[in-house]
Amino acid sequence: MRIILGVGNPGSRYKNNRHNVGFMLLDYLAKSVSVSFSPSKFDYSYSEGSFNNSDFVLVKPATYVNNSGVAASQALKYYNTPINDLLVIVDDLNLGLASFRVRASGGDGGHNGVYSIIYHLTSDQFPRIRIGIGNSFEKGSMAQYVLEDFSKSEINQLENTFGTCDSLVKEFITGGLSSMLNLNSRLR
Repeated sequence: MRIILGVGNPGSRYKNNRHNVGFMLLDYLAKSVSVSFSPSKFDYSYSEGSFNNSDFVLVKPATYVNNSGVAASQALKYYNTPINDLLVIVDDLNLGLASFRVRASGGDGGHNGVYSIIYHLTSDQFPRIRIGIGNSFEKGSMAQYVLEDFSKSEINQLENTFGTCDSLVKEFITGGLSSMLNLNSRLR
């Protein structure tokens, strides 16, 4: 079972926020594979499915971004899944809007949601896709910037990225990390 966890804040008021690009990609994926989200008895909503005979679960933490690790830990335990079968989708201020980076592991890059996941899993050895949200904000207004909604034109730009990331996630579901990394290198 592969677990794909999107980082974001729960609730409709955050739906199109920059910080919610992880949730936005999961919604795109859910639509692409015809599954829908349901609440769980844990601190996340989820959607289970199968793609090319490979099982997966999409996970949206029900906690705020800074506590994303709670859901990651609960999902790994519940599905008895090794950490390298967890793929985290997260926003990144250090990348230009709609660009993305795939990493096999690494630090938190200053992202509190990733920090929480590393803290709760006591490891940074999980793959992630970081999606750029840009960084055109005044000094001292980062928190406000990440909680702003994307404009319509920015969402249109993200759609292309989501299409590519959809292919990468499906490769992860069917072949694991090395297959996703190989596809990523071919796409570059």
